[in-house]
Amino acid sequence: MTPIQAAGFARIALGHVTREYPHKADHVMAGDGDVYLPRRVHPIFFGSFDWHSCVHGYWLLARIRRLFPDLPETTAIDALFADAFTEDKVAAERAYLDDPLSRGFERPYGWAWLLMLQAELIVADTPHAATLRPLAHAFAERWRAHLPLMTYPVRVGTHANTGFALVLADRYARVAGDTALRASMAQRAEHWFGADRAAQAWEPSGEDFLSPVLMEAMAMQRLLPADAFAAWFADYLPALGAGNPATLLTPARVSDRSDGRIAHLDGLNLSRAWAMRALAPAVGGAAGRVLEAAAADHLAVALGEVAGDYMGEHWLASFALLALTGVDGPDAA
Repeated sequence: MTPIQAAGFARIALGHVTREYPHKADHVMAGDGDVYLPRRVHPIFFGSFDWHSCVHGYWLLARIRRLFPDLPETTAIDALFADAFTEDKVAAERAYLDDPLSRGFERPYGWAWLLMLQAELIVADTPHAATLRPLAHAFAERWRAHLPLMTYPVRVGTHANTGFALVLADRYARVAGDTALRASMAQRAEHWFGADRAAQAWEPSGEDFLSPVLMEAMAMQRLLPADAFAAWFADYLPALGAGNPATLLTPARVSDRSDGRIAHLDGLNLSRAWAMRALAPAVGGAAGRVLEAAAADHLAVALGEVAGDYMGEHWLASFALLALTGVDGPDAA
């Protein structure tokens, strides 16, 4: 990743994390008193069209601030963070979770991104990590409690995907030293996915921004011992070295970027590239080379599409940053 790319991504995020409208709420109302105003209810994460996109917009800015501290945009990032991450605002975000009707709020996608943001702040050794800790702790506890309740994983290519949440939450657990959470996630991942064989990769669906097949593989890579993962993966995608399943390796075509759901497919291309680049070194051999080539193909068609229409612009740069720097970034924990 280059400083020019980093600066461009930072400017995109700075342009939308405090843009309150248009806004899509994940909010349940029990009466007139619960009428929703984004900035009043979520004094930090009110922008970027929806709560979770605002969270990972802040993650993008935190990572770029850490990796490229000399960019001119860091002045604006620092001012934004100083205004956003205050004890009062974090307390207000935290208080929202106390409403019983908020039990399912942003589960699990927003939970995982909030933990990912906290991990980045911890690695950056910034005081903002201590300020945000109560909110991060609340979501970590929610995830910890929810894991044993999930009889089945969610295998869709959108926000509810279990594998994606495991990958981001694992980053947090490593950085925060939460070995018990990692152990619980590893146990559940093996329970859910351990017997999966010969994945068909009937994807993409028309509104995917995640690959169910690759998100599962990434979760198993991070949570299993290396030898156990290698054995599992060989049976999970046994024909990968020969270029199959081809549907998994072919970039998605986006027909209308002004349609927010169809624009998800740009994110699919970026998240596939991220997953393929992460998996290739662990897989090795012909399968690893196939993944590396496919990742390059996906990046080639998607990196130029992170800006333009707001339906993609409010979130795609975060996935581009994942594809270019990985879940851990240069300082893997």
